[in-house]
Amino acid sequence: MALNATIYKAALQISDMDRQYYQDHVVTLARHPSETDERMMMRLLAFALHAHEHLSFGRGIGVEDEPALWQKDLTGTIDLWIEVGQPDEKSLRQACGRAKQVVVYSYGGRGADLWWEKNRNALERLNNLTVVNLPPDGSRALAQLAQPSMQLPCTIQEGQMWVGEGSNSAHIEWTILKSASPPFRQ
Repeated sequence: MALNATIYKAALQISDMDRQYYQDHVVTLARHPSETDERMMMRLLAFALHAHEHLSFGRGIGVEDEPALWQKDLTGTIDLWIEVGQPDEKSLRQACGRAKQVVVYSYGGRGADLWWEKNRNALERLNNLTVVNLPPDGSRALAQLAQPSMQLPCTIQEGQMWVGEGSNSAHIEWTILKSASPPFRQ
């Protein structure tokens, strides 16, 4: 018997001082049975950092031709392809060929560091790829906020993000391991 996805709903109040973007978004996330709260919340973080009316979640784990999130223009051209975790180098090359910009949000501490060391040389050649690393304390703090129904004010400024849920909050800082040329964050 196959397990069903668990549905989460999040109301995001995004105040992104870096992009001058101030909007509310209500999103529904389907969490695959094999997906952790940490990975699901990383997808939500990526949504908040790139929030746009055309940004949407992919179909999920196990769907090879779709990212965690993507943004398409009205003609169907992929403007932005976002992955979370440690995707393989071959799939990132393919994504860079299909999308104008590709962003990876790696997390997981030592595992993310090893992934970057192993793939760095190959990924450095991909001009439209940005790789961002979140420290384990940031991604774990974000995972602690996961609830089936969430009200999340998100403040983004100077490479940092503050997210709250009731009396709990998370402060997240990230490191850019590789920037696309030209840099992209929409």
